[in-house]
Amino acid sequence: MSRLDRRRRAVRRAGWVLMGTALSVASFAGIAFAGVSTSMADSFAPAPAASDAGAWPTARAVPSGRITVAVMVSNEGSVATDVMAPYQVFAESEKLFVYTVAAERRVSPLSGGAQLLPDHTLAEVDRGVVPEPDVVVVPAVTDPADAKEARLRDWIVERHRKGARVLGVCAGSELLAASGLLDGRNATSFWSNISSLKRQYPQVHWKRGQRYVEDDRVTTTAGVTSGTVGALRVVEELAGKDEAARIGKGLSYPGWTPDGPTTIPANHLTPGDLPYALNAAFPWLRATVGIGLVDGVDEIDAAAAFEAYGGVSFSARTVVLGSRGTVTTHHGLVLIAQPTGSSSHGVDRFVVPGVADVSAVDTSLRTWAHRNKLAVELPGGGRHDGEFGFDPVLRDLARHSDRSTARVTAKFSEYPSSHLTLTGAAWPWRSTLLAVAATAVSVGAGFLPTAIRRAVRNLRAA
Repeated sequence: MSRLDRRRRAVRRAGWVLMGTALSVASFAGIAFAGVSTSMADSFAPAPAASDAGAWPTARAVPSGRITVAVMVSNEGSVATDVMAPYQVFAESEKLFVYTVAAERRVSPLSGGAQLLPDHTLAEVDRGVVPEPDVVVVPAVTDPADAKEARLRDWIVERHRKGARVLGVCAGSELLAASGLLDGRNATSFWSNISSLKRQYPQVHWKRGQRYVEDDRVTTTAGVTSGTVGALRVVEELAGKDEAARIGKGLSYPGWTPDGPTTIPANHLTPGDLPYALNAAFPWLRATVGIGLVDGVDEIDAAAAFEAYGGVSFSARTVVLGSRGTVTTHHGLVLIAQPTGSSSHGVDRFVVPGVADVSAVDTSLRTWAHRNKLAVELPGGGRHDGEFGFDPVLRDLARHSDRSTARVTAKFSEYPSSHLTLTGAAWPWRSTLLAVAATAVSVGAGFLPTAIRRAVRNLRAA
């Protein structure tokens, strides 16, 4: 064989190796992408097919003489805790009145499989049907720069122009940045997003390691649960320190005091965050957790369940269940639930947040659980005095999933969890084993070109 022939053979062999490697990587990426797509689709579940808009409850009248807060909701999808935690903080004060507002009054997805019916539309505020808000709360939405959210962006800017304060929660700061409202301002956001936000919106002065950042009438907060602290700060500015202290004491956010520091750890991705990626990319064979809602549940307790089991941890598929199609929270949010009826909804566990005693659970929910041989589990029954609503569900997540997933869920919720004692498995073995299986399949796919080449060569030789 000549030197030229040897060189050509080596080049062909290298080409086959590169082709196999590319196929292997593409196979693994495709499996992971399908998994993430499944996780996100489950987290932002579409409205139930049986939804009947004619049966929706009417919104509460807005009383006069109150400081008015509008909590914005995207019809395309919002982060549950970004909406519900500030809502509860503001609603705890009799000096304030809170309503939710969206482009359209239709069922809107929240993370963790939840859905919410907004009280009012942007147009109603524009027409004066509803009082102009003194505060606008902006949560993280699924696609903040998309054309579908142009109405939200324009509406925020117009409210600010008319004198409203703006509270951007977590990645809600990206919607604010896309509107231009943060240009030239100091701002913060969810820790994992700040690097990309610096590249995308260099005209904003992004700050790490701050629970919230104030710049004139615009306040932005760090991730997810930080909206609680940001809202308490706005309450202090509008209703006084004593009112904020009263509300904050009742909520028991770890380490919060009216005059406490705003600095927090400047988080970055570490190897310990791997469970987040594993659970999101390999959701198959995970349990389905039914989240039972009862009328009067605290908004933060409900949001904590949505995030801990599905929205942040991705450790389970979640189904929101109720004795009927709508549930009204303690302070008036209207959440959509799937009526239990005769279906099991494929539920493996049935969890009712914010309830300390099973007697407080609707009889129809208890009957449904008994019929489907499910225990009525109450994370709130293990809640200690002086605990925030995320504490009992994080402990429950650790027991039924694993401690690593619970810790990374707290980190990605930007929640201080060092005070928690967690028990349970150390690692998410289900998603890890699925990742190993996906790797094996991908490696096998990588050998396919070589196997084909050898088969063709053998046929020619025959």
